[in-house]
Amino acid sequence: MKLLFVCNQNQNRSKTAEELLKDKFQTKSAGLFSSKSLTNSQMEWADAIIVMDEDQRQEISKRFPKQYLQKRILSLDIPDIYQFNQPQLVKTLKSKFNQIIKPIIK
Repeated sequence: MKLLFVCNQNQNRSKTAEELLKDKFQTKSAGLFSSKSLTNSQMEWADAIIVMDEDQRQEISKRFPKQYLQKRILSLDIPDIYQFNQPQLVKTLKSKFNQIIKPIIK
């Protein structure tokens, strides 16, 4: 399964999520408001897109309306208060993975 993690800058939350699952899935990460912003080809590549909050889901719907309707987009509801690989972020991501991601791959 190909998972694309998206947050605002692709520095902390989505990068950490990508690293955590890279040994189990094909993973990539992207930012919506970074110098290397989320691209159409990244959207096409992904089987599922995981955003960190609902604002990012809405932004994707505006930028990529066709893919938005075709792709499974899940929100982890993780606020932008963490640093890359921060222990609390890792713990939160693992908990969210168990709740949200595991059910879609079974």
